[in-house]
Amino acid sequence: MNELGVNILNIVIAVASVAVFVIVLVVWFFLNRASVKANEQTALLTELLEQQKQQTELLAKLTRGDPPNPASTPVPGEPIMFKDFIAER
Repeated sequence: MNELGVNILNIVIAVASVAVFVIVLVVWFFLNRASVKANEQTALLTELLEQQKQQTELLAKLTRGDPPNPASTPVPGEPIMFKDFIAER
């Protein structure tokens, strides 16, 4: 009878260990996922900041009356690339 009690205790400890391991894996998964989303948002916000700086610079040039930089204006007949556009909100 005593041997049966020891075996059941070992099984309970093994099951508890597996349960704790699974819980740790689930918590790690959600923390890792949140971290990746935060990194993507940081990258998007940095890109948005750069675009806003370009818009502010262009607006300042236009309000001062300075002619726009001829190197940045496309030549007629040249295809317009997406990188030449500044995103609007």
